[in-house]
Amino acid sequence: MKRLEGRRAVITGAGSGIGRASALRFAAEGALVMAVGRREAPLQETADLVRASGGSCIVQIADAGDETAMQGAIDRCVQELGGLEVFFANAGNTDSVTPFLEQTVAQWDGMFRDNVIPAFIACKLAGRHMAAHGGGSIILNSSTGSLRARGGTEAYGAAKAGVNHLTMTAACAFAGQNVRVNAILPGLTETGLTRTMFDWARKAGKEDRLGKLTPMQRPGYVEDMAAVAAFLASDDSAYMDGQLLPVDGGISATHPAGKFVY
Repeated sequence: MKRLEGRRAVITGAGSGIGRASALRFAAEGALVMAVGRREAPLQETADLVRASGGSCIVQIADAGDETAMQGAIDRCVQELGGLEVFFANAGNTDSVTPFLEQTVAQWDGMFRDNVIPAFIACKLAGRHMAAHGGGSIILNSSTGSLRARGGTEAYGAAKAGVNHLTMTAACAFAGQNVRVNAILPGLTETGLTRTMFDWARKAGKEDRLGKLTPMQRPGYVEDMAAVAAFLASDDSAYMDGQLLPVDGGISATHPAGKFVY
């Protein structure tokens, strides 16, 4: 039996990257998937890929940071798919590299708005439904850059650290209700948010250096992240709650020697 057979899963930011890979993996594991995002064309492409692989996927246009819109997405998931047992709050955003003293309050506000608020909305709305219907698994997307300095911009790292704290706080908030909340912390992975870096490395003939500071000696792939998200969505992680799982090739276990990025 597939690990997610019969479960209904909402995935935000499902139009590309880790979200798309997770939609494909969840569906392959037997889940009925709702792909959520702000742009219809990439979401439809995700849904087409899922269906072509033999899975089930519906599309919902919604901003993960809009509470009303996300309540509508959850309501539709329950009505059309029959329930909600898994919510992967994958949607987020990164920031441009700006020297610390030149950053603005608006930049910091944007990072918290794009990363912490969608995660909070997911925990609140999905958790409320799950608590009333037997439980479920909420998965938040954080970043290894939340653990130490220089894993990304200061605002991005601080926002993702907020997601980490939310993971633990929400797990405690749903104590005794069979609602689990865990987070994955991706390392360097090629997605729409990091593609500029990967494209630059390829153009400069330095692609082989990507991920070399990790013990694994390679960057992450979206499929690596999707596999861990599927594990957290399944009963294989049934006794895991409030946990932060770095999926980073081991970089967070080391003190890598490298140049400062700025």
